[in-house]
Parts: sequence; structure tokens; C-alpha cells
Amino acid sequence: MMRTSRWLYVSLITVYLFLLGPFLIIFIAAFGAEATLAFPPRGGFSLHWFSNVFQTSQFVDSFWISLGVGLLATAIALLLGVPVAYVVVHFRFPGEGLLETLFSSPILVPGLVVGFAMLRFFVLLGNFDVFTGLLIGHTAVLFPYSVRVVSASLRNLDPAIEEAAISLGAGRLRSFFLVVLPNIQAGIAAAFILAFITSFNNVPISLFLTGPGVTTLPISMLVYMEYYFDPTVAALSTLLIVFSVILVQGTERLLGLSQYV
Repeated sequence: MMRTSRWLYVSLITVYLFLLGPFLIIFIAAFGAEATLAFPPRGGFSLHWFSNVFQTSQFVDSFWISLGVGLLATAIALLLGVPVAYVVVHFRFPGEGLLETLFSSPILVPGLVVGFAMLRFFVLLGNFDVFTGLLIGHTAVLFPYSVRVVSASLRNLDPAIEEAAISLGAGRLRSFFLVVLPNIQAGIAAAFILAFITSFNNVPISLFLTGPGVTTLPISMLVYMEYYFDPTVAALSTLLIVFSVILVQGTERLLGLSQYV
């Protein structure tokens, strides 16, 4: 029994090292003093590359684009996803399973395939500017996340609460806004955080749909690495990792994100 427990601990530590090792290497390499990305860092430690992140205009501009696209796409995905989740949870109709599969298709299909398909679609239509196409692409990817997370929240809600409101004279629409919606606020907030992080860090869709003057932060990082090999990207990656961890852990403590995903 002792030997089995020991092997379990060794296996667990090995898996954690395999998963977290790359992040640890990037984190340490970001503090290198030399102008070449290396691990372990050479020439001592420095915070110069972190300040360089904020002095590089392409990172600053693409950050605001990623932030704007992420917030707008998440908001639109939730506006569409909440009613759909309500219908899926509360009603039974022919083709329900097929509809749920259709809503999940952007998750099931590889991101590069979805991005290329959207690029061809927008080229054929020819009426969308770069930002609009990028926004539509991100919304399509985030929509299934909003439906699944809000559906989980609705399934955890006791249906007797809504039925009581309806029996007391409130219509279904009114009971939804006055009773159901306030009780699933935590699930909606969790869906918002999950969808926003997915959009902000998205590469496959953005790779095909970005264009001149409209580039998201992950794509700017890829372009930067084609011409420079200094620790700036490592410093930016470290900042993004810290930001994502704080956001997810904060949401988990306040709302219990693991209940919905």
C-alpha cells in the first residue's frame, strides 16, 4: 500500500512538471538581462523586458483590440446564448439533440478549419470590414461556451421557483426576468469570464480574420517572434499567465466557476 501511494505521488508530480514546466521556463527566461531569450537567463536578472512590453506600440494597440473584441463578442454570445440555453433546458422538441450538436460544432471542429471557413465565407460576401469579421468569428466560437455554462446553471436551479411565480400570475417572460435571471447571475458571470478568456487568447480564428490595422494580441506576439528573439514575448506571456490565473481564481472563489464548467 505504501509503495502504491509513493508511485501515485511520483506520477502526480511528473504530470504537474510536464504541464507546468513550460510556463516555469518562460517565467524565469522573462527576467534575463541579455537581448537573447535563453534558459537559464544569462547576464543576471532584469525587469527591462517587462517595461519594454508597455513601450512596444504593436502590443499596446493589439491589446486594446483584443480587449474590445473579447468584451463585445462575449456580450453578444451571452445575449444569444442565455435564451437558447433556457429553451434547451426547459422545452422538449423534435431535433433537440441535433440542435445541441450544432451549437457545439465550433468547439468540436478544429479552430484552424473554422477560421479558414470563415475567411472564405467573408471573402465571398465581401461586405464585412476586418473588425466586424473578427467579431463575428469570435462570437461564433464563444456561443457554445455560453450555452453550455448557462445551461448548467439553469439545471441547478429548482424549477419550482419559476413555477411558483407563474402560478402567482407572472407570465413566463416576466418570471424569467424577475425570478430566473437573478438566480443564475453567478452562472452568467462564470460564462462571461470563461468566454472572455477564450476570446482574448484565441489564435486559430484570429490568425485568419485579422488584417491591416486590426490585429489581436496573440497574433502580434507571433509576428514579433518572426523578427525578434529577445525576452519581451516571454515577459508578455508571463503577464498574461498571471492575469488569467488571477481572473480565474478570483472567479472561482467568488462564484464557484467549477460548478458550471
